[in-house]
Amino acid sequence: MTEAAGIERESMEYDVVIVGAGPAGLSAAIRLKQIDPELSVVVLEKGSEVGAHILSGAVLDPCGLTRLIPDWKDKGAPLNTPVTDDNFYVLGENGQMRMPNWPMPPLMSNHGNYIVSMGNVCRWMAEQAEELGVEIFPGMAASQVVWDGDRVKGVVAGEFGRNPDGSIGDGYEPGMELHGKYVFIAEGVRGSLAKQINERLNLTSATDAQKFGLGMKEIWEVAPEKFQQGRVVHTMGWPLGKNAGGGSFIYHLENNQVLVGFVVHLNYENPYLYPYMEFQRFKHHPMVAELLEGGKRVAYGARAISEGGWQSLPQLSFDGGVLLGCSAGMVNVPRIKGNHNAMISGIEAADAAAAAIMAGREGDRLTAYDDAVRGGAIGQDLKRVRNVKPIWSRMGLTASMMLGAADMWVANLTGWNPMGTWKHGKSDAAATGKAKDHKKIDYPRPDGVLSFDRLTNVAFSFTNHEESQPCHLKLRDPSVPIRVNLPEYAEPAQRYCPAGVYEVVEDEGGPRFVINFQNCVHCKTCDIKDPSQNIVWTTPQGGDGPNYPNM
Repeated sequence: MTEAAGIERESMEYDVVIVGAGPAGLSAAIRLKQIDPELSVVVLEKGSEVGAHILSGAVLDPCGLTRLIPDWKDKGAPLNTPVTDDNFYVLGENGQMRMPNWPMPPLMSNHGNYIVSMGNVCRWMAEQAEELGVEIFPGMAASQVVWDGDRVKGVVAGEFGRNPDGSIGDGYEPGMELHGKYVFIAEGVRGSLAKQINERLNLTSATDAQKFGLGMKEIWEVAPEKFQQGRVVHTMGWPLGKNAGGGSFIYHLENNQVLVGFVVHLNYENPYLYPYMEFQRFKHHPMVAELLEGGKRVAYGARAISEGGWQSLPQLSFDGGVLLGCSAGMVNVPRIKGNHNAMISGIEAADAAAAAIMAGREGDRLTAYDDAVRGGAIGQDLKRVRNVKPIWSRMGLTASMMLGAADMWVANLTGWNPMGTWKHGKSDAAATGKAKDHKKIDYPRPDGVLSFDRLTNVAFSFTNHEESQPCHLKLRDPSVPIRVNLPEYAEPAQRYCPAGVYEVVEDEGGPRFVINFQNCVHCKTCDIKDPSQNIVWTTPQGGDGPNYPNM
């Protein structure tokens, strides 16, 4: 039993504690048990069930899964839709131009990949892990790091029952401390524990600022005659134009379901940009509208995407633990893929930890993991494309398509990037411009058929938060939204949040900032894009948040 800040907590000891039941965390758990069935491994998941908080495109490169479970087909992995048709379009407002596939570097091809629901893939991976003896606890949000000096010793998980003001309520449950010889952080993008660790250990001191995008996704059931199982479509251009970088994906999964997604790079300048409404406007493009008309939307969600790539990889290991997958930022931006690298990172971390434990070590740095990531398949994947994002940010879409493609072609053939390594520059928050320097954008009203208002769509994320708990969206200074952000930036939280969490309400005494935390889909955009860096996303109590069925 340990005591912290006057709270007594029981503790449990494991060989490895894993925070997050996504592709990275589950791959690590499975690999540890494959190496040594006697290792004690626990996975903590803040969602109500495994997969409840998983949202991804997704076209999956199966290389990571094949390395982890070579006979995944025989074991019934839900990879049922191989890509059969790969298309890329540049959109104008009323038309489109298809880009031929032959000029694109081979790494951009989706041949051999699968359209999947990553939520269902993770549910299946959890079954494989539990069959091997991994303990998985859903509904257990890990809220604090347990430190032993500057070593990560474990995490606090399962705290329930605080009052809205943060005080201890009548039914308070303090949770437990779970200690590990090693702790794997696999929370996904902009996780709260990874932030705590970085703030103390400064893991990003030698890297570029991490860059992010906001990905929004709807699942549509379309008319059978319009459905083409295995078809993949990516678009760039309209409606974003010069306002922001980004693009869309349209994936025909199975059972007449089409995955429709839209990504907006969060380094945009105009604080009046409204990413969610850009997504809704996109669906009215003639090519997209023709597909969706007569269909119905059945699910909605959003999440941030790490886009910094090679230049932004932090120090991956620290005393007592490592960062996995999107906690470190391993997405290949031009491929719009990161799940394969997440899985590989879990495998490499498991290999390093198992070897250390067998050698009698614990609580030290797993530098072998850093070396394996940077010098192995993940490093090769990210290095080849490392200039696409910064070229796009500095020079726009056309230059990115030409210069970025040339750089990728040479890197693909030789392993060498002729353009060196471009820097990302300032953070996405710092990129936000002042309201006085930009024009408001007039967005058409959603029609309720192809496009929808935010609150209507949030209902299709099946999000729920217990209202009696403290708000998990913290303000460093409660006066900043009205005193600073409203006059200088037109308070962009009203627009960048894809779930309508933030409002500026006009009262008799003047404007007031309102946080509707019950709507939060845990995308972390506010933590990333707030120009004053005043909003801190933390975990709500376990099980709360979205309940995605098959995202």
